[in-house]
Amino acid sequence: MTKQYHIPVMLHDALDGLLLKPGGIYVDLTFGGGGHSISLLKRLKEGALWAFDQDPDALLEAKKIEDPRFHFIRANFRFFAPILRSLGVDRVDGILVDLGTSSHQLNQANRGFAARLDGTLDMRMHATGELTASKVVNSFSQQQLVKIFQDYSDITNSKRLAREIVQARQIQPIHTTAQLREAIHSCLPPYRDYQYLAKVFQALRIAVNDEIQALEAMMADVPNMLNPRGRWVVISYHSGEDRVVKRFIQYGNKTGKPKKDFYGNLIRPLEPVYRKVLKPTQEEIKLNNSARSARMRIATPTIF
Repeated sequence: MTKQYHIPVMLHDALDGLLLKPGGIYVDLTFGGGGHSISLLKRLKEGALWAFDQDPDALLEAKKIEDPRFHFIRANFRFFAPILRSLGVDRVDGILVDLGTSSHQLNQANRGFAARLDGTLDMRMHATGELTASKVVNSFSQQQLVKIFQDYSDITNSKRLAREIVQARQIQPIHTTAQLREAIHSCLPPYRDYQYLAKVFQALRIAVNDEIQALEAMMADVPNMLNPRGRWVVISYHSGEDRVVKRFIQYGNKTGKPKKDFYGNLIRPLEPVYRKVLKPTQEEIKLNNSARSARMRIATPTIF
């Protein structure tokens, strides 16, 4: 085993939610620093764990795990189902997804994820991606920027924020985190500046990595990959992601509009295990501040 560089959020809730079986087959779709995977392996006696992540740093951490039950795939989780099927894995007992950014990523200034650090506005999870945060802020239209900030971070003054960025880039291109902070300085609320900046950077990261579309593509394959009593555990960190997950679990689609059969039963491939979203305890938040906005939903295949 190895020591992880990232403290896993809602670890025990996630593992309990998966209803781990000693010989089960499980998938960690967001390996990151390996926190959830390492703990999951400790609970398994036999079985197997397949982990996915497109981040090159995650690959380095995965190589430290010397366990024949562990298999790492460097790929975006939107492709997990066809990849597993090509490897002979048609069904699994549990799927875990943690949609957060690891502290290791946030602490690397050159990757541009953290508002508090000076570095290049990159934010790509995969180094070969063409779109960067710098390209977004310098080339997207004002209307496109408004939509990004509204949809991905619920920023209330998105129109003003987008306008400030467009005006600043007309004077000088915005290529660094420091330049972006300066460009939107007038939009920052007093005493909550870094909370606001975190939302701005979050929205840009989601846009750069096409995260909502990847989430929707992954969700569509989850029901067909789970065994009848399997579990899907999802940890999200902002309302946009959580809304997508909630609608899919409750209604089986991304519109949030229920569809019913002839007898009035909801037509949905998954059903929620708990009626309410699960949240971290205050004790966990004190120990790990990154857990403060975490929300967990657990679903299982619908039995018809």
